[in-house]
Amino acid sequence: MVYSLLRFILFVICFALSLYALTGIQFDKFCNVKTPSKVILLTFLLALIMGYLSCEAILQLTIFNGFGG
Repeated sequence: MVYSLLRFILFVICFALSLYALTGIQFDKFCNVKTPSKVILLTFLLALIMGYLSCEAILQLTIFNGFGG
């Protein structure tokens, strides 16, 4: 139970940080689309991917190696 809660909280933090970092990139200049909703969806999906990968990396480097509680 504690591990699941810790994992969820860490994922939300990593997702929020990834979304914040990705908003600094102007994807509308890279993508040639007419609707901005596609660019927003791309940013959201990239933030989900980056949040998941960074969360898993942090958990692998700390808890699964015995450094965490």
